[in-house]
Amino acid sequence: MRNFFRIFKYIHIPKDKLALYTLYTLLATFFSLLSIGMLSPFMNLIFNAGNATGTIQSNSIGQLKNYLQPIVDRDKLAGLAIICVIIVLATLLKNLFLYLSYYISTPVRNEIVSSFRLRLYDKILKLPVSFFTTQKKGDVMSRMTSDIGEIQSSIVQTLEGFIKDPVTIIGFLAYMVYLSPKLSLFLLILLPLTALIIGRISKKLKKQSTQFSVISGENLSHVEETLGGIKVIKAFTAENRMMNKFKQTNDQLFVILNKMTKRRDLASPLTEVLGVFVLCIILYVGGTLVFSPGRDLASGDLMPFIISFAMMINPAKNFSTTMSNIQRGLGAIERLEEVLNAPVLVEEKPDAVVFNGFHKNVEFRNVCFRYHDKEILKNINLTIQKGKMVALVGSSGAGKSTLADLIPRFHDVSSGGIFIDGVNIKDYTIESLRKQMSIVTQEPILFNESIANNIALGNIKASIEEVTSAAKIANAHNFIVNKDEGYNTNIGDRGMKLSGGERQRVTIARAVLQNPPILILDEATSSLDTESERLVQDAIVNLMLDRTSLVIAHRLSTIRNADEIIVLQKGEIIERGTHEALIEQNGFYRKLVEMQEIK
Repeated sequence: MRNFFRIFKYIHIPKDKLALYTLYTLLATFFSLLSIGMLSPFMNLIFNAGNATGTIQSNSIGQLKNYLQPIVDRDKLAGLAIICVIIVLATLLKNLFLYLSYYISTPVRNEIVSSFRLRLYDKILKLPVSFFTTQKKGDVMSRMTSDIGEIQSSIVQTLEGFIKDPVTIIGFLAYMVYLSPKLSLFLLILLPLTALIIGRISKKLKKQSTQFSVISGENLSHVEETLGGIKVIKAFTAENRMMNKFKQTNDQLFVILNKMTKRRDLASPLTEVLGVFVLCIILYVGGTLVFSPGRDLASGDLMPFIISFAMMINPAKNFSTTMSNIQRGLGAIERLEEVLNAPVLVEEKPDAVVFNGFHKNVEFRNVCFRYHDKEILKNINLTIQKGKMVALVGSSGAGKSTLADLIPRFHDVSSGGIFIDGVNIKDYTIESLRKQMSIVTQEPILFNESIANNIALGNIKASIEEVTSAAKIANAHNFIVNKDEGYNTNIGDRGMKLSGGERQRVTIARAVLQNPPILILDEATSSLDTESERLVQDAIVNLMLDRTSLVIAHRLSTIRNADEIIVLQKGEIIERGTHEALIEQNGFYRKLVEMQEIK
């Protein structure tokens, strides 16, 4: 139970709503007890139908019998009518307050789920890029969907079980003790035994729930990979291989889900069977007390006692189900906490200043970067003057993209520092820093929205005229206006309704609209055909005018005019200079040029 209460650090229930919910629950329990308590004088009147006075002999309703007795003495039918009216009114009030308790609790329960979902998405946006290189997208999506759903179904819906059900159980139990302490004591001996049996049923649910969530994440990741690579799967006739892999995780989910469901579903019927068994024992023992010479229990009180016990069975079942569900939900909470408690490695200083404008240069001073104890960059010293173009070349894995990612603080340096206009970029606010630069990646990243919304991603207040102007600079306007809905055309998932060249030009238009002084281009033309490459290259030239550019290139023909070319190998700068100077050095860069047959 102690572990369960970890959830409450994510839950904020207003005190006034909690007090109202508790009050309504107490009133619903009280009127429920009153309606049952009225059965005792009713039974006494029936049992004493041949008695001239029809005396009410019962402890069930306390002093209320004193008010009913004069009426019963005058007219038994009038007494029965009053009892029936009280039962109906008590039942109406009970259900009214029960509804009011639900009216209060439902928005609170839904707010808990909404809050969890919001916190998780907010944390996903704050986590560094490095976090997602080690996590499967499907697993993150599984935590966002199935694990939060598990909390909703197995914990949030049973939160009322920690107020309503205990209040109901305690209320009925107190009433039963009032009716017959001896019989209640006997009952209190039996109840812990039944609770012990039920507790054993749910002991393994937490472990099974965690296993289910992990495998569900793997299953979802496989589906995501299948959707992203469906062309390749079909081209290499790998359908059977992918199906077998999916079937393996799907079968594991089937087995675990069966075990979980069997254990969960066993808790409720087992509680009912044990409850009826205990009820029969109570009937027998209660009967002996009624017929005993000392009359330890009034005959009219036996039926309310039994009904009270019967009314306890459902809350007890709910409470036992709650305890089982908690074990399942704890596994989901632990998986969510892995994300919620993950360290945000790139943090903003409390006294960070706003970066208002770029004036001089970007400088790397003795920059080193390690990832999981692996050294990616070593002692990088580099200065990019304002308005200049610097290109990064080298073999795959040399550290080019990592070096570029350090400028917008997708990662933070392990040692050394990066300075813009002489100020360490860690001293700037992250938002203002990133507002001063735009990034065009090798793979165009677009969203399932209209073309206009994708272009205006970083500037949602941009007018359609500004969007159109940016598209013209990026050589995208002509193909956009030829679409059926023009700039309002939805481009589908990842922009798949557009060609590769069209997607890349939309991303360039997005960078143009941002109008940044600093550009980072990560091989923006490497995956395009010749015609698309020409259009995109022309768009890039337009984009780079009067801007400071850091260009990652594999096609060396695109960076011949760079002001400086940096050659990286195994995380170190091994050569630097202009294209002509590097050719004269007859080193690694010249070998790269000759392999690409650049003349």
